[in-house]
Amino acid sequence: MEQYDLIVAGGGLSGVAAAVAAAREGTRVLLIEKNANLGGAASNCLINPFMKYSLKKKDADGNPYYEQLNCGLFKEITDRLREAGAINESDMFAVAFNIEYMKKILEDLCEESGVELLYNTTVTAADVAEGNVQSVTVFNCSGFSKLTAKYYIDCTGDGDLCVAAGASFRLGRDEDHLCQPMTLCFWISNVDMEQFRKDRPNINDVYKQWQADGKIRNPRENVLIFRHVAPGILHFNTTRIINMNPVDAHDLTRAQIGARKQVFEMYDFLKANFTSFKDSVLLMSAPEIGVRESRMIDGEYVFCLDDILAYRKFEDSVACGCYEVDIHNPSGTGTRLIYLKSDDYYTIPLRCLLPRGLNNVLVAGRCISSTHEAQSAYRIMPIVCNIGEAAGLAAAIANRHSVALRSIDVEELHALLKKYGGRY
Repeated sequence: MEQYDLIVAGGGLSGVAAAVAAAREGTRVLLIEKNANLGGAASNCLINPFMKYSLKKKDADGNPYYEQLNCGLFKEITDRLREAGAINESDMFAVAFNIEYMKKILEDLCEESGVELLYNTTVTAADVAEGNVQSVTVFNCSGFSKLTAKYYIDCTGDGDLCVAAGASFRLGRDEDHLCQPMTLCFWISNVDMEQFRKDRPNINDVYKQWQADGKIRNPRENVLIFRHVAPGILHFNTTRIINMNPVDAHDLTRAQIGARKQVFEMYDFLKANFTSFKDSVLLMSAPEIGVRESRMIDGEYVFCLDDILAYRKFEDSVACGCYEVDIHNPSGTGTRLIYLKSDDYYTIPLRCLLPRGLNNVLVAGRCISSTHEAQSAYRIMPIVCNIGEAAGLAAAIANRHSVALRSIDVEELHALLKKYGGRY
């Protein structure tokens, strides 16, 4: 059985960042991904754009400027997208990017750093002894097999590896364990963009009237539309599936079917009411429904709403965030937003990445240890990318010194984050 220093499960931005960061520090890394590409929610759920990752500040003369907060590997990714002409930064709080270029850039980063990739592979079980994962069982076209490593990082989004290893977790909000709604994103092409700018102010009012008349089943309170990097295409993040469990296979199936009905409902609504969509084409919907929230693995510390609102700077911080609290109602209409100062940020401590009861496993991405309210803020791609990078560097340090992940020197981790241009 082949032995790796580190196995990372999940090839989204957090998983790629973890794998690349560790490999750059001489760690032998295998990155497992259930699909046939990297990028996670960006690639498979069409999640776009990057939400806010910069602080708005003023220079000595009072002129405003943007300072990128989420740096390190995430900045490398945005820099490469910019060099390829595959990013639109006209709105720094919603930066659209080309998904196809993203997939290629992430593969390039893995190849350059020596990360071994294994696509179309899912973790199904874990062998654990005295709090240490000895091996993981995976399934792919070759059948079932076991893979072993000294250390593991769970970047699956749903905490699959941790749960297979027996870790405890919380699901959704405390009172009923409902998670934020799932959303199937989709694209409409051949939109008359000049006319759309005229139609846009009226779309929500007409939408609400259609809801009141029973013509719209979607419980979302408004129509959420973003620009696309290509001309004439609009990106819709507006379907809403409520009261379903994203880690229940039957609910997930029902969610996908229900969301697809909402896609066609929305397309028919737009064509019927607005001339900008008269000749439009429903181009595609995402291969997978987007999951905002599912399991949050119980860690040494539970990141909470107070930490965000206090702009807390932890001594063992490993990543920063400036995105606001953004809770889509798990059971109906409405979105709770708590806006933050534009020139300040909160941090996320390493302890949130350390699952209770597991010694050689880290968790990174949207399923770290947190509350429902806090998860709504840090779940965005720029932040989880930084969390993943810190996890990868932490694993590299542990591997170098042959110590448990809880025993690494945080100052050494901070030094490595600085080395690669990260902020914490």
